[in-house]
Order: sequence, then structure tokens, then C-alpha cells
Amino acid sequence: MGSRRDFVKKTAIASTGIALLPGLAMGSRYNNSKVNLNLGFIGVGLRGTNHLNNILLRDDVNVVAICDIDSRRNTIALDIIEKAGMKVPQVFDKNEYDYRNLLALSNVDAVIISTPWLWHTRMAKDAMVAGKYTGLEVSAANTMEECWDLVNTHEQTGTHLMILENVCYRRDILAVLNMVKQDLFGELIHFRCGYQHDLRFVKLNDGKTAYGKGVEFGEKGISESAWRTQHSLLRNADVYPTHGIGPIAVMCDINRGNRFVSITSMASKGVGIHNYIVKNGGKDHPNAKLKFKQGDVITSMIETANGETIIVTHDCNSPRPYSLGFRVQGSEGIWEVDGNRIYIEDKAETPHRWDEATNWLEKYDHPLWKKYGEKALGAGHGGMDFFVINAFIESAKQNIAPPLDAYDAAAWSAITPLSEVSIANNGEPQGFPDFTRGNWVKRKPYQWMKDSY
Repeated sequence: MGSRRDFVKKTAIASTGIALLPGLAMGSRYNNSKVNLNLGFIGVGLRGTNHLNNILLRDDVNVVAICDIDSRRNTIALDIIEKAGMKVPQVFDKNEYDYRNLLALSNVDAVIISTPWLWHTRMAKDAMVAGKYTGLEVSAANTMEECWDLVNTHEQTGTHLMILENVCYRRDILAVLNMVKQDLFGELIHFRCGYQHDLRFVKLNDGKTAYGKGVEFGEKGISESAWRTQHSLLRNADVYPTHGIGPIAVMCDINRGNRFVSITSMASKGVGIHNYIVKNGGKDHPNAKLKFKQGDVITSMIETANGETIIVTHDCNSPRPYSLGFRVQGSEGIWEVDGNRIYIEDKAETPHRWDEATNWLEKYDHPLWKKYGEKALGAGHGGMDFFVINAFIESAKQNIAPPLDAYDAAAWSAITPLSEVSIANNGEPQGFPDFTRGNWVKRKPYQWMKDSY
């Protein structure tokens, strides 16, 4: 931990975030650079404390306030801050709306929101109205109205929002992005992605997995089961699309020369949670009598303005190994994450046979990972949390557009309400709103591949 702290403090890392930023976003009205950033945390559960640990390694950020209605989580966060030798922040924990008192603090420049999904948009709106540079955990919005709320509030206030989609910074994803930008795959044609992760279990306050404890949810639930399972009970939709669609959207320049046009979705039967409850709680458990609305496998197909197709899969309630199911396919080649395999026409070892992708990923390793990968690995989620938080902090310090902005947050999150309507109407195609109001035609792609920092 000490070496990482020394690295962040002593290395001229500030320009790392700058290299991924193109300039001011639509709606920006001011740009006041700061040497140090005063930061508030809204939500210090498992995800919030992960961000907190990474922030405390920096000497250019002051954590001045935290907010959580769970006093146990505030105690954990305060202990982390104390052990880091930092000043004790103000604590807001009186009720569900005490976060607004945090936002009223004049010494808070930016906030990171890591709360249950239903609070994301309302908190982000309030933060932008308060003029706080906003970092928002995924998914950013639950309904189409909320998607527009994020865009409209950003444009009306001039305050920036960054969706904190860490998978966009995963090492293999950035290496494949490097290949895409160098036209290794030729003209892009098709993608696959998703969130395939058995989430019937729960995480305890110490972050350990509690197997068999996901039987209870709501008021009797633990950690995410206190709120996440309710979505499976009530909604038949892809409720968590951004881990998959975010990286793919970056590769095909969504909102920057391209956009999502339409989506059609279908759902399988839903038996996974019921079977889990019966197995771990018994067939007479009250929750075994509930009818869960969400299908175990939600499959959506998206068409883009530039003619690519994207298959997005949500599979979180059935027994399976973790995979985001990435596939990138172009006119000259294809990469698939499962099996770690790649095929590039005229460059493959054997025609029409897969190559193992490791050497390709190493050859096209992103400049960010080449330079900072060794130090980033302890930051969480294989190191990608290091890069997403750094991009947020550097963007906020300069008050400039983040790499992943309000338009991205809206477009990616819109998959949830659109898939819900499509499923309810037997897979009927649904049109995506143009959240950029036509500006996607002239917006330039971010310079993700800049190699000087």
C-alpha cells in the first residue's frame, strides 16, 4: 500500500487524465482549474469505500464530507480515513435526504455517488444543480425520464457528470481498443457484450461473500440484497447494461460520429432465484412463493447509425462463471474474451483457426497500462478502478469534460427502459432517443490512444 501511495503522490500523473480528455463538453460554462480537489462521498458502502481507499492514496484530494444512512458504513469509512492520517470529514446520516446538506457545503468541489440505483439520478441532478462536479456509479438511470434528466440538468447547469464505468479501463479492453483504432480488425461490423455474473449471493460489510444468504432481501437483506433483488422481482429488463455496453460504445464512437438507433429484446423464463431460495431456504420459505418477473437471460440486439450490430446479454440469476462476453468483429478479424482468442486474416498462425490472444494483447497494450499498470493493480477490479478514478479527479480539477459524460450515461442506461418495453411487446423494436440532439454528427471521438503524458 505504501509504494502505491508514494507513486501517486510523487509521480506526475496529472496529465494521465488529460490525455483522455478532448476539451469542454456541450453545456459547459466555466473552467476553473484547481490544484487540490475537495471531495464529498455520497454512499460509502462496499463500492464507495473502494473509491475512498483509492482517493486516500492521492495528495491532491481532500475528503471533506461523507454521507450514508447506514451508520455502520460511516464508521468503517471514518476508520479508513483516520488510518490514512487524514482530517476527519463532516458526516451526514440523519435521513435519506441529508445528502442535500452535504451538497450545500461551499467547500465541496465534487462528489462521488455510490448508492442504490433508484437514488442515482436524483442525487446526480441535485449535485449538478449545486455546481458539484459529479461522479456517478453505474447504472446511471432507471427510466427514460431519468436519462433525459441527466442530460438536461448537465446542459442547464453547465456542471459535468462522469459515469464511473470502470470496465472501459480494463487492460484487455484498452488493448483491443488500441487494435480497433489501428484498424487491425478492419471496418467494424458486430459486437457482443453483457453482464453475466451469478449475483444470488451477497457481500458482507467486510466484502466477503456470504453463500446462501441471498434468500432474504429488502428489509431483511444484506448489502446489495437489501435493494438489488427487488429489481428482479418487479422488472423484466436488462437492469445493468453498462459494464458490457460501455466499452463497446467507446470502440464504435457512440455519441461521437455514431449513435444507437434501435433495440429489440427478449427474456427467457425466470427460475434461477426461485430455485436458489428453495435450495437454501426451503420450499416453504415465504420468498419461495414469490413470482420473480425478470427472465434469467435477457438478450438485446442494438443497431447503430453506422450499421454495426451489438448483442447485449444480462444473466445474473443463474449458476454460471463470471464473464462480460466481449466479442469485437470487423471485416479483417475478430476477438473474443471467452477463450482469450483472436483471429486476424492473413496474420493468423493457421488460416481459419483461432490464435491465443495473449501475445496480441501484450503487443497492443494501452500506453496507460504500460506506464502505470504495475502500480494500478492493487486499486481494485484488476487495476481498472485506479484509472477511472484518476480520470474523474483530473477532469474535475480542471472542470472539463470527462471521457465518459452525461450523454454516455444516458445512452447506455437507456437500454434498461427500452429493453423493458421491447420485452413487454414481444420483442418489438424500440428507437433510441438522440440525447445529443443531433450533435453526435459533429462531436469528435475522444483521444483515448494518445501516447504522451
